Amino acid sequence: MAYPQQMGLQDAASPIMEELLHFHDHALMIVFLISTLVLYIITLMMSTTLTHTNTMNAQEVEAIWTVMPAVILILIALPSLRILYLMDEINNPHLTIKAMGHQWYWSYEYTDYQDLSFDAYMTPTSDLKQGHLRLLEVDNRTVVPMESPIRLLISAEDVLHSWAVPTMGIKTDAIPGRLNQTTFIASYPGLFYGQCSEICGSNHSFMPIALEIVPLQYFETWATKLLT
Repeated sequence: MAYPQQMGLQDAASPIMEELLHFHDHALMIVFLISTLVLYIITLMMSTTLTHTNTMNAQEVEAIWTVMPAVILILIALPSLRILYLMDEINNPHLTIKAMGHQWYWSYEYTDYQDLSFDAYMTPTSDLKQGHLRLLEVDNRTVVPMESPIRLLISAEDVLHSWAVPTMGIKTDAIPGRLNQTTFIASYPGLFYGQCSEICGSNHSFMPIALEIVPLQYFETWATKLLT
């Protein structure tokens, strides 16, 4: 999760987020090089009074400053399109979870199991235990197995919400009357937090998401306990 004075993005916990981090660094390097070149040219023009007459009407220069931006846009667009298609790709998910947004809590239903559903409310500050995080801890965590393709169906019952977990690279809107779909694979076990990322009313800041990633055998034990 994020830490105080953090300048970059959170560490990746899924292959999609790793791709997003690589694309972020790729685009940032291009922006840095462009900014450096522009700053150098501005500094050069302000610090010298000499003018090269051949470059004022040169067709070669015009061709370069027309072709180069197109090449740069292609270098940015191709990796971006690749990641977009990867994020929409869903192949044989091992588990399907339906997340419903309410004012102001989340409800989850494991559709592959019979009668496995629960609500997740934010834990009040007075009930927090040692090591729990204020405004991020919930009474019922969403437990999923690691290294398994998970399909997430997201909707809402009242107003617009958004199910977002930055470390997984997920941010999907929850729209009443519409079922949005996303997928993720957790790379390693851990506890990852998110929040509703769509302003949904007075308590918008108080509907966190706690995603607990565990090995498959622990997930089966947890599911069995809830079903019995």
